[in-house]
Formats: sequence, C-alpha cells, structure tokens
Amino acid sequence: MFERILIVDDEAGARTALSALLRREGFEVSDASDGLSALAQCASFKPDLILLDILMPGMSGFQVCRRIKATPETRLTPVVLITGLTATEDRIEGINAGADDFLSKPIDFNELLARTRSLLRLKRYTDELENAESVLFTLAHGIEARDPYTLGHCERLAALSSRMGERLALPEEEVTALRRAGIVHDIGKVMVPDAILLKPGPLTANEMDIMRKHPAAGEKICAPLKTFRLVLPVIRHHHERHDGSGYPDGLRGREIPITASILQLADVFDALTSDRPYRSASTPDVAFEIMYQECTRGWWDRDLLDEFHKMMSEPESAERSGQLAS
Repeated sequence: MFERILIVDDEAGARTALSALLRREGFEVSDASDGLSALAQCASFKPDLILLDILMPGMSGFQVCRRIKATPETRLTPVVLITGLTATEDRIEGINAGADDFLSKPIDFNELLARTRSLLRLKRYTDELENAESVLFTLAHGIEARDPYTLGHCERLAALSSRMGERLALPEEEVTALRRAGIVHDIGKVMVPDAILLKPGPLTANEMDIMRKHPAAGEKICAPLKTFRLVLPVIRHHHERHDGSGYPDGLRGREIPITASILQLADVFDALTSDRPYRSASTPDVAFEIMYQECTRGWWDRDLLDEFHKMMSEPESAERSGQLAS
C-alpha cells in the first residue's frame, strides 16, 4: 500500500509541482487549497504525512496544525510546515502548534524527499506501537468477556480512574496511564483457568495463590511496550493494601504508586456496585460504607478515599455511575 501525503497550499502551481515529484517517487498524493479543505481531507484521505504551507488566506497553517494535533485521529500524523518566513518567532509558533519539521521556500526537492522519508519511517514505527496497544486492548476485552458479570468493567475503570487523576491534577501522562490501565489492569488473568476465574464460591488457598499471580503476569505481558512505562506499576500493584497485606509485593502506604491506589479504589467501588453470581449489586452508599470499614482495617488510603467519595457524590458523577451500571 502506498503511503499517503497531503499537500496544503493556496498556490496551485506549488501543489502541482510537489504532487508530480511525490507521485514520481511512488507516493499517493492529494491536495487542498485552504485550511478547511485540508481538515476535511484529513478525515477522508487519512494522510500519513502533511506538507502544510503557513501563509494562506483564512485559516493559517499554524491554526490548521493546531487543529490536526488536537484531533485524536490525526494527532500522531507528521506535519511539515512550509514557509518563506525566517523569523525565530515564526519557528517557535510552529513548534508550539505541534509541527514535526520545517521546510523553507524555495523548496529543495532532495531535502524534501529526505525529510519526508525520515518522518514516514517514524510514522511506521508509531503505527506499529498503536497496533501493539490495540492487540493488548483486544486481549483485555476478551478476558473480560469470559465473565458476563464483568461486562463494561474495564471501560468504567478507565473512566473513573482517569477522572480521579484529573481531579488530583496528576500530570497528563499519568492520567493517560490510568486510562490505559483501566482497560488492561487484569490482562494477566489470561493465565488463570476458567474454573478459578468463574468460580461462584470462595477460592481455595491453592486457587487464590494462582489468582494472585495475575498482576505480575499482566506486567510481564505489557512490559515490552515502552509506551506502557507508566502503566506497568498500576497493573502490578492494583491489589496492594496500605497495611502491607496485599499482593504481589506486600507494599505499604506510600510505597504504593498513587496511580495504582486510584485504580484500586475505582476497582473496588465498581465491584461492589455491580452484580456478581454470589451477590447483588450494592448501592453506592452501601459500597462506601464497606470501603470505609475496610479503611479502618488499614486497607486503603483514607485521604484518597475521601476525595474519591467526594467525586462520586457530585451530581454528575452519581448520574454517570447509574448510567454505567445500568
């Protein structure tokens, strides 16, 4: 499949020249004469790289670049700004807009091809990483589907955990890690037999020992993916307790990463407010009564539980919780 390049320039002659060159090199090319057309082409043509002129009537190249980088479907698409501007301020504005590279007018075609091939090579690596993430997410949803009582559990944890991270003003990369961890936190259960995973009654000591291996197994499955660097501690430690009675490492108090503690509270709350084969769902109020009782035993961080309780008590959260549970 040919890699796709979108050329955005209000000058028809420039578009024609660049298109001829790039098609001769084997690329699939489309073009747009203004910012709005370019954004429409991003959705329909789905380019692998965008060559974007800065000085255009209406929406400038800077504005188009910001829109491209703010859209989830195109934020990883490389954008090369083409400019006759030489001021440092213009370069800085381009960087702030999210541009991946610059080309100065008049364009040197050899330089254009070199930069294009370099950025497309990086785009291929990015696509491979995204595909690897998709495989892990698919596997995680497959594990969830083994148990009809946990349907939607992963999405609820991703939503609750990331909202809690935002509420605590955690760095954006940690909020993203929480969202990902919500989906894959139990991926290690792929190693747990159905006879144990779906058992309606209490587990034996041997069965519990097998079940307790799933956080470390999940970490091992996800470890090769470097983009999951901040997700791994959440996967491994979301069953730790503040008194050290959790697993797999028996961490205590502040030894437990805050992201793992956040997901842990969301996990417990969702489990308590969902139907299980051995009990009916508790109301949110009853669920928090149970969690505060567990807090007195030293299981959870009281301050964090208080903040989670406040979040879930807000009208919007209460309404969302009801919708998710239904």
